[in-house]
Amino acid sequence: MMDAINPAPTATPAPASGTDLRPALAADLDRAFPAFVEAESGRIYGIALRLTGRAADAEDLAQDTLVRAYRALSAWDAGRIGELAVRPWLASIVVNLARNRARSRASRPSTVSLLDELAHPQIRPAETPHGRLDRREEAAAWAARLLALPERYRAPIVLRHVDGLSYEEIGEALGRPAGTVKAQVHRGIAMLRAAFTAEGPAQGASESATEFKFSAQEVAQ
Repeated sequence: MMDAINPAPTATPAPASGTDLRPALAADLDRAFPAFVEAESGRIYGIALRLTGRAADAEDLAQDTLVRAYRALSAWDAGRIGELAVRPWLASIVVNLARNRARSRASRPSTVSLLDELAHPQIRPAETPHGRLDRREEAAAWAARLLALPERYRAPIVLRHVDGLSYEEIGEALGRPAGTVKAQVHRGIAMLRAAFTAEGPAQGASESATEFKFSAQEVAQ
């Protein structure tokens, strides 16, 4: 199974974006799982990183999530795999793992490792070194604000605004009613805005240029 999670360079080619791998997983799990890992590992890591604030923790959580996913799929029949809502299912695994890890840690998470992970992919070649530094600082500041939120708000915001799940999918992943999820997302965004405002203009960052771009309309809905 570990070869499936860490496929060799000659393994199954990466699937096209949006490819439904459930039929392949149902037909031959070991053959299809490397493609599943290729398709899903990035988003799993992204969720874990924003929930934990540590790149090393995110890597461990992503690996553990894939291991648990494989074990679950290997015990299911083809019909159940074919009906699986993959994105909320994987989200529920990584959120639960992150929650359990957070409960076992005594120290507060650090946001230092989020700098490159959050800022660098957004940097355009035309930006100046000063602009890149500003962007990294803004990303780190928003990462810190996000990590400071209570978990009941942080997880829904990550799944909504980072992973792009619908409120219904988030509710399925977290075991909460969709209406509750929506209220928690909006409350969490309001808390982020309040934290940003409380820091004052000395932060020097334009809210529209930050990593998390929450519109007033989203908060008001």
